[in-house]
Amino acid sequence: MRKLQLITAIGLMTLAGTVVAAPCPAITVADMQGVAAGAFPQQYEQAEFEKIAGCTMEFSQNPDIAKLNGMIYGNPKLPPLADRLPDEPLVVAPYDSIGKYGGTFDMLSNATESGTSDIMAVRHVNLVRYSDDLETIVPNVAKGWEWNDDFTQLTFFLRKGQRWSDGALFTAEDVEFWYENLAIDTNVREKPKDYVLVGGKPMTVDVIDAQTVRFNLPSPKPGLLSHFANHYAQAFQPKHFLGQWHPAVNPDADANAQKLGFENGYAAIAAYYGSSDWMDTPTPMLTNSDKLDILPLHAAPTLESHIVIAESTEGRHFVANPYFYMVDTAGNQLPYINEQDEVFIGNAEVRLLKLMNGEVSFKAQALNLDYAPVLLENQEKSNFTVRLKPEVAMSTFAFNVTSEDLEKRKVFGDLRFRQAMSVAINRDEINEVVFFGTGTTQQYIGFSPTPSFVDPKWTQYYAQFDPKLANKLLDEMGMKDVDGDGWRDLLDGSPLVLNLQVATQSMSIKQVELIGQHWAAVGINNSVKEVTTDEFRSAMSSNQLDVTMYLKGQPLAVILGISEIFIPPYDNYFNQRTAMLWGEYLDSDGASGVKPPAYAYEMMEDISAFQGETAGSAESNRLGQKLVKTMTENLLFIGTVKSSSPIYNSNTVKNFPEYKTASYAYYRSYPYRGPQWYLDE
Repeated sequence: MRKLQLITAIGLMTLAGTVVAAPCPAITVADMQGVAAGAFPQQYEQAEFEKIAGCTMEFSQNPDIAKLNGMIYGNPKLPPLADRLPDEPLVVAPYDSIGKYGGTFDMLSNATESGTSDIMAVRHVNLVRYSDDLETIVPNVAKGWEWNDDFTQLTFFLRKGQRWSDGALFTAEDVEFWYENLAIDTNVREKPKDYVLVGGKPMTVDVIDAQTVRFNLPSPKPGLLSHFANHYAQAFQPKHFLGQWHPAVNPDADANAQKLGFENGYAAIAAYYGSSDWMDTPTPMLTNSDKLDILPLHAAPTLESHIVIAESTEGRHFVANPYFYMVDTAGNQLPYINEQDEVFIGNAEVRLLKLMNGEVSFKAQALNLDYAPVLLENQEKSNFTVRLKPEVAMSTFAFNVTSEDLEKRKVFGDLRFRQAMSVAINRDEINEVVFFGTGTTQQYIGFSPTPSFVDPKWTQYYAQFDPKLANKLLDEMGMKDVDGDGWRDLLDGSPLVLNLQVATQSMSIKQVELIGQHWAAVGINNSVKEVTTDEFRSAMSSNQLDVTMYLKGQPLAVILGISEIFIPPYDNYFNQRTAMLWGEYLDSDGASGVKPPAYAYEMMEDISAFQGETAGSAESNRLGQKLVKTMTENLLFIGTVKSSSPIYNSNTVKNFPEYKTASYAYYRSYPYRGPQWYLDE
């Protein structure tokens, strides 16, 4: 053993006068075998690993990969592995052991686009990612990056020879195509997303060469790199595939699309990319079943570890990407797991039963703490493990200050009402009943966890339980029981009944019922109704809800790159929003909607300036303090309790790590390197 270690360290050995490269050590995070870490934790570039370990890598593939490739519609016969890997693949050190190939990863989601992000994140890739310390940004699709001095140019260096799942080369043009022809093309997306803008203005993208792409920013935004490290929206799309239908790329785009039965090229692009940047929007396999006789039967090519090959309203099926760009330290192409099978089950009790029976490989999203006791009781019997991990976000409630009902708008828009509703909540009771005493009561301040620059007083602002104060504030407003039915009425004397619609993907219905009781105790009538996530999002986005409720709060690293939680309507479609008509006013340049108050404009200016500063600087901290003060004082969102959520994994899943959080903030499983998970039955 000592001789082998010496040979490995030297990297060369002489046999009968011939110089032979030593094999690379199959190191893991648990056993580094004396090999030093590279520039980034738990991974190496190939040349870096060979130099540090004194070896030459040899590569091997999944013995089933040809069969799996044959399941991908339209893929050609596989070339040799050497022609499928990049010139320099990303070398990943597995957590505990070199894995073995095979098996099917059993996944469970609520519906097509509900409760899916934890599963999506297992196979997700982007230009960079956060390491599992949730602090260090590391290379991923990109080999590296470089900022200019004032953070107005961000250059990425890509891997030569990297390929899409259909074998086509991935280049800088795919990044440029994503940005110029999809993200900011108003024919594809009417309004660009917040994260593709800097201070509300678009960037430009330059292709320097096939492996070098540069983002040119209109003003400094150091947090742009963080966005690429934690967001589901990938900074690339396959130009060779989608470009065949894009009129700006291909003069025959419309004709090509019309052959498939679409009105024009943009309609064909919408079938694959859509108006959403969500990774799991339905593919043409599902949304265009009436065109299956002429429409290609596959999703767009991917760089992810697995590609969808079948889809219905009941679930999806994925197989390993034969061109995936990662290898383990023994030279085995990742991913280890052959297939992923995702089923959609809308009923929460049925989902819980499947989890209790050990029928699921992994689950994190939509697992409320309510489930923890029964899951913990069944761990040993059904061969799974449940860990409780802190949430970054917490359940928050927001009154619709732009309600279509003008009498409700008067009440919800009065700060005294929002103050009263906040202090009417008994957060300690919620903590004990819903969170088993494991949580911390807190007001919503935007940032979560609380940065060091925040005065602790804001975390408890109007967060005390004080029904006497709540009644006093409501009395001051003139909210009286006009008709003598025991409930406070609107200011014109008409009845007020809050419709509290909850999607249990986001929070426990027990919590909503308790808060309903707290508000009833100060005379505010309400009714609680459980709805699907899609129903909730649709009603929220169409301005139909009295109260919106969801998990909310982002870490500093995310806010540095995404400003939307400080800009009306204060988040995107998939998360909690309020003041929809303020957002409409801004989007329409005042043509429709309701003009926001001065403090809303102030927050918009401050978040833009905040993102232009270097985190931790005096000016950054000053602006951060101001953002917290403005958001919290106006109580647009009312916080409750920060607590924990379960992380569930079958014990057959190996190289499964210890999560730091149960949160969406760093894109769930993305830091924990799903391609190196494997199954050992």
